[in-house]
Amino acid sequence: MTDLSLTIAHPADASTVQTASQPPSHAPLQRHAPLRKFWFDEVPPRENVADERRHRQERLAVAFRLFARYGFDQGLAGHITARDPEWPDHFWVNPFGKHFSRIRVSDLLLVNAQGEIVVGEGPVNQAAFAIHAAIHEARPDVVAAAHAHSLYGKAWSTLGRTLDPLTQDSCAFYQDHTLFDDFRGVVLDTDEGARIAAALGDHKGVILKNHGILTAGPTVEAAAWWYIALDNACHAQLLAEAAGKPQPINHEIASLTHEQVGRPGGALFAFQSLLEGLVEAEPDVYD
Repeated sequence: MTDLSLTIAHPADASTVQTASQPPSHAPLQRHAPLRKFWFDEVPPRENVADERRHRQERLAVAFRLFARYGFDQGLAGHITARDPEWPDHFWVNPFGKHFSRIRVSDLLLVNAQGEIVVGEGPVNQAAFAIHAAIHEARPDVVAAAHAHSLYGKAWSTLGRTLDPLTQDSCAFYQDHTLFDDFRGVVLDTDEGARIAAALGDHKGVILKNHGILTAGPTVEAAAWWYIALDNACHAQLLAEAAGKPQPINHEIASLTHEQVGRPGGALFAFQSLLEGLVEAEPDVYD
């Protein structure tokens, strides 16, 4: 005779089986007090010169790798500089001939106002010194300047004119970039660098006719992001003009939008959003 007791589950066992098959319960969502916050917290200043120097070096090395990702790495051309916080007439720059995608903090060179390398081995790009030394001398407010031979910046530069305020993004440069129309070949002397600095004036960018684009800013992050954004604005206007007759934003709205989207704080955090992913993927950039 079959023992039926062996086939009957106890109530406790059934309850256990049913509970195991159900999804785990979640605690009720706890809300905090309503908070109005539309912008980022202020970035605290670095505590000392050494910390500030390291910060600028790290952002500079990351900027080169970002430029490589964006395709701003044409041959031997291109340079970004960062003023040294202790010796303001010295700046950090990339070594000539090292691909942007491979630059680390330890590769950076410190160059003085005479174009002599005082930290690192080099060589240094002569055009980098000629252009950037003049900009850093003429603009004490500039911490960093960026120039490369990016495709859309080069293409736009051949038209010999500044950009129109066609989009919200391009308004970051509305009445805040100029034209340098005195191309004389590769910039190898500081006299031409001084003319570029004079053309830049107190703006954040300059179109170098038949050459490319250049940006400058109060932080490495701003100069680098503004370069990316200026090349993008060149690309957008080239596409718009190829498609038809673009409708520009009027002066009043373009001026207002410039004040909204053209500030260094926005550029800093835009750069930071790119930095995080790059450093995670390429941590050797800080070596």
